[in-house]
Amino acid sequence: MGWKAAEKLIRHWKVLRGDNVMIIRGKDKGETGIIKRVIRSQNRVIVEGKNLVKKHIKQGPGHEGGIFTVEAPLHASNVQVVDPVTGKPCKVGVRYLEDGTKVRVSRGIGASGSIIPRPEILKIRTTPRPTVAGPKDTPMDLVLEKTYDSKTGKGMPDL
Repeated sequence: MGWKAAEKLIRHWKVLRGDNVMIIRGKDKGETGIIKRVIRSQNRVIVEGKNLVKKHIKQGPGHEGGIFTVEAPLHASNVQVVDPVTGKPCKVGVRYLEDGTKVRVSRGIGASGSIIPRPEILKIRTTPRPTVAGPKDTPMDLVLEKTYDSKTGKGMPDL
């Protein structure tokens, strides 16, 4: 990717992994699918089973060669999130509910204005959090030790 393309990276992404999207440009125009992967460094997304291309892979140690069908990335501007109520592509806006939670809503002409739910796949962690303290982790008794008292000023270094 050239440096000009890096200047124009999308800052605020409207589509997320696991979103149901419709392809609005290209050979699969009008088809819907679920986003499998988001490549933020290239402004591209991979949609499951869409934009299939043939890839020639050379044989090597441990794998066979041949011609394989793979999903190629689409530019993020060529997909739109599907409105959960109308089933049509729509723009995505952000609103805050009364309790202060941030939600995505459908916007645009013919959009219902309904809440677009956050994909369930994002709640699943790919690498689980460690439950046992490792050799480089700080022991809990040192973490909880009070080293500074704001009222007396005890613990301040002498400068």
